[in-house]
Amino acid sequence: MPIQYRVEENPLTTPRSCSIRFVSRGSAGREDIAADIALSHPNFSKEDILTILNAEDEAIMARLLDGEQVTKEGCCTWFPSFTGRLDSPDDPIPPLKDCLHVNVRVSAPFAEDFCQNAQAERVASAEKLPVISSAEDTVLGLRDVLRADGMLRITGSNLAFDRSDPASRCLIEGTRSGSAVQSRIGTISNSEIILMPDVPAQTAPHNNEYRLSVTTHYTEHGSPRTGIYKHLLRAPLAVQIGSNAGILSSGGATPLVTVSDGVLYVDTVRLRVQAVYNTPDNELRFCLLDMTEGGQKGDEVRAADDGIYTLNGWSDSGVTSLELMVSDYAALLALVRTSYGNRLVDILDLSQGT
Repeated sequence: MPIQYRVEENPLTTPRSCSIRFVSRGSAGREDIAADIALSHPNFSKEDILTILNAEDEAIMARLLDGEQVTKEGCCTWFPSFTGRLDSPDDPIPPLKDCLHVNVRVSAPFAEDFCQNAQAERVASAEKLPVISSAEDTVLGLRDVLRADGMLRITGSNLAFDRSDPASRCLIEGTRSGSAVQSRIGTISNSEIILMPDVPAQTAPHNNEYRLSVTTHYTEHGSPRTGIYKHLLRAPLAVQIGSNAGILSSGGATPLVTVSDGVLYVDTVRLRVQAVYNTPDNELRFCLLDMTEGGQKGDEVRAADDGIYTLNGWSDSGVTSLELMVSDYAALLALVRTSYGNRLVDILDLSQGT
């Protein structure tokens, strides 16, 4: 199929000019690539190919960690690089997480082959829509968090709407049940909406996942246009130790993970629990986090199946340990990878059981 592109006006240039934008038909992941290879090479199963692809990633990582440049002839090259500024030659370099990077460069033969075999197709310009770029709880300073006692700042473009127009609105709806048109709105502009959220209740306590959308009219007689935020919002969960409260779940009737036990050395504490997909090992890793991005965290615990996993806190976390029961690992893995970009985080308001 042809590669699609769209011509868009560049508002920052004088005289007027336009730019060419690639329009993706979709995205393919490791499973898709393995299925494509298996179709072309039926002697190899998809599972065997996935094993080889994972092993290739591990081998490339090992070479890079040994300080080597890795080249796949006719395809691409991986190589480490550093960025940063030092005041003198004897200064220590910044932490590696701030200055060390991995770069990938496509080889010239691969790029030439691609251009020679490609075809292009122009698509019509997209209609004007509200675009939501981010949603942040400004009280906690955390993105994609939804609290009735918080302040939600929504940023993007083409967001302005007339609150007196019954067809225009900002809507929050649960992925299982419940919806609420937002009424406690302070600021509305094309680039920003600030509101105190009205959070609709859902069927079960573990259903804490919500969608955010903005609908507006751009002309008096035009049809309503709706923009949907590409990320899901999550509300904090009240968890009493010993109640088997559900966490890290979606809109299903049964939680994927429950808090089966735990030990607190304070009466109540608020913290976060995280599930991250680790690509090289094709597994999830759990840990506890404080309420600041990049702040304190407990040790990571690897998870590759259903079962009980014990997470430890840090010195002043208020938590000695938190025991998680994973009841549907496959569904949790799919949720983390497909709906949350490989990182799912819940805020937990923990209290000691009676």
